Amino acid sequence: MKKTLLLLSLVATPVLAGEGKWTPQQVLELDPAWLRAQGLQLAPQKLWDPKRGTGLLAGTVNVGGCSGAFISSTGLVITNHHCAFGVIQEHSTPERDLITQGFTATERKDELPGKGARVQVPRAFTDVTAQVLAAVPQGADDRARYLAIERKQKELVAGCEKRPATRCQVATFDGGVNFTLVDAVELQDVRLVYAPPRAVGEYGGEEDNWMWPRHTGDFAILRAYSAPDGASAQYSEKNVPYKAEFFFPLATDGVKPGDFVMVLGYPGRTYRALLAEEMAERQARAYPRMRDVYGEAIRIMEEEGDKDPAGKIAVASNLKGLHNVYKNAGGQLAGLKRGHIVEKQREAEAAVEAWARKSGAKWGGALAAREALLAEQQSNAKVFEREFLLGASTRLARGPAMGTTLGRLAAERVKPDLERRPEYMDRELTRIKDRLEREQKNLFVPAEKKLLAAFVKRAQALGPDERIAAVDTHFGATFDAKAVAAKVDAMYAGTQLLTLAERMKMAGESLAQLEARKDPLLAFGLDLAKEQAAMDDAGDRRAGAVLRLRPEWRKAVMAHAGKPVAPDANGTLRVTFAKVQGYAPRDGLVATPQTTLAGMLAKETGEEPFVVPERVSSVAAAKRFGPWVDKKLKDVPVNFLADADTTGGNSGSPTVNGRGQLVGVNFDRVWENVANDFGYNPEVARNVNVDVRYVLWMLDQVENADALLRELGVRKGPPVAGETR
Repeated sequence: MKKTLLLLSLVATPVLAGEGKWTPQQVLELDPAWLRAQGLQLAPQKLWDPKRGTGLLAGTVNVGGCSGAFISSTGLVITNHHCAFGVIQEHSTPERDLITQGFTATERKDELPGKGARVQVPRAFTDVTAQVLAAVPQGADDRARYLAIERKQKELVAGCEKRPATRCQVATFDGGVNFTLVDAVELQDVRLVYAPPRAVGEYGGEEDNWMWPRHTGDFAILRAYSAPDGASAQYSEKNVPYKAEFFFPLATDGVKPGDFVMVLGYPGRTYRALLAEEMAERQARAYPRMRDVYGEAIRIMEEEGDKDPAGKIAVASNLKGLHNVYKNAGGQLAGLKRGHIVEKQREAEAAVEAWARKSGAKWGGALAAREALLAEQQSNAKVFEREFLLGASTRLARGPAMGTTLGRLAAERVKPDLERRPEYMDRELTRIKDRLEREQKNLFVPAEKKLLAAFVKRAQALGPDERIAAVDTHFGATFDAKAVAAKVDAMYAGTQLLTLAERMKMAGESLAQLEARKDPLLAFGLDLAKEQAAMDDAGDRRAGAVLRLRPEWRKAVMAHAGKPVAPDANGTLRVTFAKVQGYAPRDGLVATPQTTLAGMLAKETGEEPFVVPERVSSVAAAKRFGPWVDKKLKDVPVNFLADADTTGGNSGSPTVNGRGQLVGVNFDRVWENVANDFGYNPEVARNVNVDVRYVLWMLDQVENADALLRELGVRKGPPVAGETR
C-alpha cells in the first residue's frame, strides 16, 4: 500500500500502545525503536515481508467471519469455541450431543468435516486506489459512482481469482480514501479436532458475556487439509493436513501482568470515522431497535427450544448469534452514554472545522462534504424503521429467509456476472448452496412459526409511508392474531421449502419456475426479496454519496491530527499492540488482569450457566495442575485482560508475545469497552483472552490428549501416525 495521508507522520509520532488496528504494511512504517521499547523482540520485517507479500502475520487466518491461527505446521488452527459452533452443531444429535459433551478426535480419520467451513490464508495486499477511482465516469451521479466503483472492484477480484483456490476482495479504507486488493489462499477442507464441553466453552453463558471476571474456555481446534500436492481441495479422504509455512508455537510459560502482547486478526467493523450525528442516530434508533426486535426473537427461540431436545439443538447456533448482537447493542448504548462519545466527537469535529477555516480555501471542500454528509444522514433517518425491519427479516424465521435468498439468487442469475450484486455472483454460488444445505440443522418449525408471526405483527404496525408490501399482500394490513397464526400454519403446512432435496432443486430454478410452484412460504420469501432488492438499489445512491463525500472530510481530519490515524476496521488483517493489565470498571473497584481455576470453581452454582463439567471440576478441585500452574498465582490461569484495540471479527484472534509465540486466544471485550467501536478509551479498553495454559491444562490434565500435545510441540515424543490424541 502506498503512503497516503493515512500514514501521515507515522514514523515520527509516538502512538498509544493499545490504540490502532494497523495493517501489515503500516507495521513496517512504525518506528522499530518504539516497537522494541514496547516489547517486540522480532524484526518488523519478520511480521510482514512486502517483497514476498507474507510473513508471520500470515499465520493468522480468516475462519468464516472469525479469526484463527495456525499453531502447527500440520494445519492445526486454534479459534474460539463459538466460531467453531456451527461445525459442532452440524454433527450433534440428541443421542450424540457434541455441543454439551464436547469432542476429541481420537484419530485423524475421526476429525469431523464442516460443511462450508473454510480457512483463508493471507497472501498479498496491493494498492488499487488509482484504478478504482479512475473507473468513475466524469459527471457521474451518486448511484452511477457507486456502481462504477463496485464494478471495478469486481473486475479486480475476478482477475485476482483466476488462480485456483484464491479468495480476493477489494477493501475500502476511510470511506474511500484508499482501496486495497486483498489476496488470500482459501482452504476448503476444514475439520473439527477438539471442542470442549459447552459448559467450558460458554462457562457463564450470556450472564458473563462481555463481563469481567471471566472463566470461559472459549477455544476449539480445527485442522485445515489440502490435496496431497498441497493444493486447496474440497473434502476428500485422500486429503492430507495442510503444511502451514507460518504458525505460532505455544508459549507454555504464558503471560504475566505488564507483558507486551499483540492481537492479530480480522476485525469486522468499527465506526470511528462517522460524524457525531451519525453516531447519535445509532444511539437513538439502531441499537434500541436491535434490543427490541432481537430480544423478542431470543425469548421465542428459548421458550420453544426448551420444549424439545432436538429443537434446542436446532435453534442453538442462531440463538447464540442473536444473544451476542442483543447484548452488544446494550453495551454500545451504555458505553456511548458513559463515555460521552457523541459529545466528544462533536468537539473533535468542531476543532477540525475551526482549523480548516483558518487554513483558507484549501479545505473548503472538506467542510462542504461534512455538511452534505449530515444532510444524507437526516435523509436516511426517514426510512430507518422500514429498512431495519426488512433487513432484520433475514435473521429471524429461517423459512422466509431462505425463500428470500432463492428469490434474489434467481433474479440475479439472469444478469451478466459482473452486473450482479456481489453476494450473488458465480464465486458465491457454492457458499450460498452450502448455507441452504446447512440451514437444515437450524430448522425448528414451532419456533419458526412464532418468529414469523412476531415479524408480521411488527410490519403491520408500521406507518402508511413505511409499509412492507409483501406482508400486506400475504397477511393483510392490520394485525389479527388468530388470522395471522392460521395463515402461518397454512404456509408451513403447504411448503416444500423446508425439505432439503426440494430446496436444493429450487437453488437452480428460474424466478418463473419458483413462482410456478405456488408454494405459499416460498411466495412470501420471493415478495420480500423484491423489496429487499429495491431497498438495496436505493442504498446504492446513498453509498455513492458517501464515497464522494467522506474521503474529503477524512483527509481533513487526518491532516489536522498530524499523527497516525489507523483506519476503521473493515474485515482485513490487522495488528494491535497491547499490555496485559487490569482496569477500574467503576468508582471504587479495581479488576486484576487474570482469573484462575479456583475462581471458576468458586463461581459454580450447580445451575446453568455456572455448571462445571464433573470431569473438569474433579481435576481442578484436586489441584492436578500439571506443568501449567502459574507460580505466582499458584493456580492455572484461565483468562487474562490486555488493552488491545479489538472488535467483532477478532473472535479467535491469536494473542502472541514479542517472540511470536501464542499466549492466548482473544474472545471478548469487557462491558465498559463495547463502545470501543466508536472511540478508544485507554482507561477501559480491555480485551478478554483464554490463557494458553488453560488450553493446555484442558488437553493434558482433563482430556489426556497426549498425541495432540506432542503435535503441538509441548510434549516430548513423536505423535503416533494417524492419531490426534
